[in-house]
Amino acid sequence: MKLNLFLLSLLNLVMLPVQAASEYQVNITEAQIANLAIATNQLQAVTQVPLLSAPGMVIVPPNQDYSVSAALAGLVSKLNVAVGDHIQQGQVLALIDSPDLLALQRQYLQTASDLQLTGAIYRRDQQLLAEGVIANSRFEQTRNQYNLAKTAANESAQLLRIAGISDKTLKQLASGRGLGSQLAVHSPINGVVLEKTATVGTRVNAQAPLYRVVNIDTLWLEINVPQERIGDIKVGDRVKIGNTSVVAEITLLGHSVDPRNQTILTRAVINSASSQVRPGQSVNTQIIKTVTRPTFKVPNEAIAQREGRFFIFVRNAEGFGVYPVEVIGKQNTESFVSGDLTGKEMIAIRGGVALKAKWLGLGSEE
Repeated sequence: MKLNLFLLSLLNLVMLPVQAASEYQVNITEAQIANLAIATNQLQAVTQVPLLSAPGMVIVPPNQDYSVSAALAGLVSKLNVAVGDHIQQGQVLALIDSPDLLALQRQYLQTASDLQLTGAIYRRDQQLLAEGVIANSRFEQTRNQYNLAKTAANESAQLLRIAGISDKTLKQLASGRGLGSQLAVHSPINGVVLEKTATVGTRVNAQAPLYRVVNIDTLWLEINVPQERIGDIKVGDRVKIGNTSVVAEITLLGHSVDPRNQTILTRAVINSASSQVRPGQSVNTQIIKTVTRPTFKVPNEAIAQREGRFFIFVRNAEGFGVYPVEVIGKQNTESFVSGDLTGKEMIAIRGGVALKAKWLGLGSEE
C-alpha cells in the first residue's frame, strides 16, 4: 500500500510541467485551494500585443482620388451616374453641348487640309530638287512650310484629345464625318462616384469639376497617436479598426507634432477593399505589436503586484511558485506578460488575492 502511494505521488510530480525557478513559493494544500476557490488554467501564448487605442480617419490615397472636369465650356445636357455608383474606366459620365468643340473641330479640319496641301508640295519639290530643277533654298522654304503645317495639325489634334475626343473619332472626322457639338466626359478609373457637383441644364466653364471619383481598392487610415507613445510604434505594426474585422498595416510615422492636441499623424494602409469602412469615416483603432519573445495573455486577476513589480502564481507540487513577469500590454480585463516561462505552466486565474495574502503571511491556514 505504501509503495502504491509513493508511486502515485511520484506520478503526480512527473505530470507537472517543467518550471523555471520561481522567486518565492506559496505552500498550500489541495483542501486549501478548494476552500479559497482558487482556479487554474494553462498559460495562453500570443504573438501580438495591443499597444494603445487612438482615434483615426479613413481617407482615399491622393493618387487614387480624381476630379472629373469639363475640358471645354458648355451646357450640361446629361448626367449618367450619381453619388455612390460604381464606374468603369472609360465609361461616359456626362454629356456637354459645347460650341467650343465645334470651333476645335473646324480648326482641326483646316490644319489637316493645310498639311495635306503642303505635304503634296513638299514631295513635289523634293523630286524637283533631286532632278536639279529647283535650287536648294526653294526646297528649304517648302520644307519649312510643311513642318509648320504638321506642327499646327498635331496641335489641333492634341487639343481635341484633351477635350476627350478619341483617335478613332479624329479619323472619322478627317474622313468626312459631320461636326458635332456634344462632348462626352469619360471616367479615368475603375471606382465609385464620391461627389457630384454638376446639374443638368447648367452652363459650366472649361475645367469646371463635374464629379469626384475614387478608387477604393486601397484606403489609408490616418491615426492621431499621442506624441509620448510614438516611440512604442514601428512601421509594420498592425492596426485593428473597432467593430470591424479590418486590419491595416502602419507604413508611416509622422515627423511633426500637431500643436492643437500634441499628437503625431501615423498612417496605415488598408490593402483590401471592405464594405465595413468608407472614406471620411471616423473610427476607433487599436495598434497591435508583433512580439518575438515569449508572451502570454492572462486575466488581470492573475497578476499580483508588490513593490512596483508584477508576479503570477504557477502551480507546482507544493502549491504555487511566485514568478516575476513584465506587463507589456493590457486590453480590457486581460494583460499581456512576458517572463521566464515555457507556456506549459498552469497558473492561478482566480483567487490571486488569497494567494498573495498567504505569500505575504497574511492569509488563513484553513
